[in-house]
Amino acid sequence: MKFEYVPKGVCSRQYTFDIEDDRINSLEVIGGCQGNLKGISRIVVGMKIDDVIDAFEGVQCGMKGTSCPDQIAHALKAYRLQTR
Repeated sequence: MKFEYVPKGVCSRQYTFDIEDDRINSLEVIGGCQGNLKGISRIVVGMKIDDVIDAFEGVQCGMKGTSCPDQIAHALKAYRLQTR
């Protein structure tokens, strides 16, 4: 299932997930620090949603109070709410 999310408070502008059977098949990120986000996108492939949320939730970028990984966790929580 394709799921799009617009993050808040970070440089990236959109996340597009492909999720099937509670696992992430792909993550495409528009905007942000492309090297880091390409790496993160590769790392999450094949991971269970809850494992990504547990690993990324609460990670901060400087004084922003959030980060791209934290916003990925928020996106996956939103996905959970939408699909339940």
